[in-house]
Amino acid sequence: MTATPPVTLDDVRDAAAQIKGVAHRTPVLRSRTLDALVGAEVFVKCENFQRIGAFKFRGAYNAASRLPADRLAKGIAAYSSGNHAQAVALSARELGTSAVILMPEDTPESKRRATAGYGAEVVTYDRYTGDRVAIGEALAADRGLALIPPYEHPHVIAGQGTAALELLEEAGELDALVAPVGGGGLMAGCATAAKGLQPAIRVVGVEPEAGDDTRRSLEAGHRVSVPVPRTIADGQAADIPGELTFSVNRRLVDDIALVGDDDIRAAMRFAFERMKIVLEPSGASALAALLAGKAGPLPARVGVVLSGGNIDVARFTGILGG
Repeated sequence: MTATPPVTLDDVRDAAAQIKGVAHRTPVLRSRTLDALVGAEVFVKCENFQRIGAFKFRGAYNAASRLPADRLAKGIAAYSSGNHAQAVALSARELGTSAVILMPEDTPESKRRATAGYGAEVVTYDRYTGDRVAIGEALAADRGLALIPPYEHPHVIAGQGTAALELLEEAGELDALVAPVGGGGLMAGCATAAKGLQPAIRVVGVEPEAGDDTRRSLEAGHRVSVPVPRTIADGQAADIPGELTFSVNRRLVDDIALVGDDDIRAAMRFAFERMKIVLEPSGASALAALLAGKAGPLPARVGVVLSGGNIDVARFTGILGG
């Protein structure tokens, strides 16, 4: 008997209806220069233009807005390196409730300020010694808050999948979809939407070389943990795939490409200089895989998800060399 998948195409479509008019329908951009460099027609889904500057608002709002009124009134909690934190904080504000967010001590200051700016209380921990899941669950339980995890939740995954749903609605038939992988929620949602609409599409995830937990897990056939990666792609600094997300991605993801920090820097520079858009390192990793030739031979029509653009001027210029 085939197990029922935790998220289906219908769930993604339902999420699209749930977030309509609240989340942005982000643009799909084209670049002739990019096409020429990689030898394919590339359709770029710009989640850096999403509310809070990243795709995370889709899943956070889809999950938070479905909470029963009595649970929502008590407030919501989350643990996050930055973008999910802001997404939950803004979702709480939109829904008229409070939020408490657990963030790593070394989270970029711009993300911490933005999270607090949406009205959330920020609590910090050391990502290299602390277990954020255990700390976050204890914090939520102690305060009686509804916890919205960054990826281990069907409504979060379905919400993230609306990015691919919109991309395919606008671009039409694609031969491949390339998207970043951290905990796996964006990839699980996007792969569900893409394979549901176009079963023959090739789905490629992209990880930092320093944090290839999903690649190793897919090769092993079970979740594999790696040391917490030290990479400029802080939004992809996961040490093990989510249990729920891995159950989806092991069925639907065809390949994992790895990119180094220098590849990511080059992609950030290309996006800024040639496409006039600002990306954070994690947001540029899928583009980096295309530009560095690490996503394998590309077919004729390729969709790529730029997952976010939350980065301040000082860090952006520092990463790109001043």
